[in-house]
Amino acid sequence: MYYFIVNPNAGCGKGGRLWRAVAIYLEKHQVEYEAYLTAGRGDARNIARELTDGNREPQVIVAVGGDGTMNEVLDGLVFCGPLTLGYIPAGSGNDLARSLKLPGNPVKALKRLLTPRHYRMLDYGILTYGTQEVSHRRFLVSAGIGFDAAVCHDLLESKLRQRLRRVGLGRLSYLISGLRQLFKCKPCKGYIILDGVKKVEFNHIAFISCHIQPFEGGGFKLAPRANCSDGKLSVCVVSHAARRKGVRTYECGELFIHTERGLPVHADGESCGIQSDLQLGCIARKIRIVG
Repeated sequence: MYYFIVNPNAGCGKGGRLWRAVAIYLEKHQVEYEAYLTAGRGDARNIARELTDGNREPQVIVAVGGDGTMNEVLDGLVFCGPLTLGYIPAGSGNDLARSLKLPGNPVKALKRLLTPRHYRMLDYGILTYGTQEVSHRRFLVSAGIGFDAAVCHDLLESKLRQRLRRVGLGRLSYLISGLRQLFKCKPCKGYIILDGVKKVEFNHIAFISCHIQPFEGGGFKLAPRANCSDGKLSVCVVSHAARRKGVRTYECGELFIHTERGLPVHADGESCGIQSDLQLGCIARKIRIVG
């Protein structure tokens, strides 16, 4: 049995169009499946939780949507029994699909799911944030604080993005939002602690991003050395003053971030609000994905 969690609104309606092609193929070839369509933010997480909570039988759960849909599915999974995750990309950024080199054609992606030649065991990260009430969020691509998260926040609320996606220019919205947030960016002091041992201080933090996959923000390769199965986070710190700009990179299994004031935070492009203290870890336990 295949369980599909479909975001029909992904990619400004692209998710619904791709799903129709996938459903026609499934029906034609008499594949046993169940489909669950999301209606709003958080639905994919809730559906994934309901499908897996207490289930000890082997399951194949397939997300149809963008990186945000996949993030919600991952975040909702309850690991009780053997579980395989599949992905049919239908978003505008599709950084996970780009990193894993998954087919863009939905039927090709489906065929790979139905007759897999091999599986991958992928790392995923856990983001911990909040002071009064602590929250945890899994991520499969990247998580970050500062400028890159501000861009994600802006895109989630942007009407311009919706218009550009309708005419196939979704990636342009990342550039426009990036330029807009660049003028608003106000660096601040802070520090990071790598693996609970090494502390590094910065005076002008623009953003800190932590990667499991190389790509972020609709195709920007911010972490070219990121390895999705080495049990480590690839960390990129952009810190700059008026007359200089610096990019420093690190590798670690666990990272703590402190900034002197609250900054936007994201996990796989999904908003986690304004925070100043973050704990990020690359969990040793992996998720099996068709690919």
